[in-house]
Amino acid sequence: MLKLTSGILDEIREGQKSDVLLVDKLTLVNQGQGGEFRVDENGVLKFGNRVCIPDVTELKKSILEEGHRSGLSIHPGATKMYHDLKKLFWWPGMKREIASFVYSCLTCQKSKIEHQKPSGLMQPLAIPEWKWDSISMDFVSGLPRTIKNFEAIWVIVDRLTKSAHFIPIRMDYPLERLAELYIEKIVCRGLWELS
Repeated sequence: MLKLTSGILDEIREGQKSDVLLVDKLTLVNQGQGGEFRVDENGVLKFGNRVCIPDVTELKKSILEEGHRSGLSIHPGATKMYHDLKKLFWWPGMKREIASFVYSCLTCQKSKIEHQKPSGLMQPLAIPEWKWDSISMDFVSGLPRTIKNFEAIWVIVDRLTKSAHFIPIRMDYPLERLAELYIEKIVCRGLWELS
């Protein structure tokens, strides 16, 4: 469990004097309108029983590092760290800052696994009933240009018969041209093979 030392309390008290939000809360406390905010016997502004942390980057960083890397907690997740720190501290956007700090920790990124439901057993694809009813296609690119200026091959495979067609293409063909080629080379051939 984290403990507040007198050195860090002095740093918090001094930081509270320069934080605009906390100065406004302190003014309301002095006027008797502080709500849950109060000043303790050490002159530290508190929200309920939690110490109000000023918007001082170094101070927040040291609190977050102590809560995350101390010998007692050893890299807790964002939720556990938030619940541990909120027992002692309060500042606006605390939960978001803690989550951001934990997710940026390299050790946590390497060692923590996401808790997800297992995806289950692999399911085979259904076997097609007709030729050319189910196809797969891919592009082989980065080839040297041919005499007719083709630089890629469009590979189309029928899943049932495993017959493959290799159509030479250019990478700058628009989608309309690819559709024309598909009808010319595959659909027409498929209809001829079916009859």
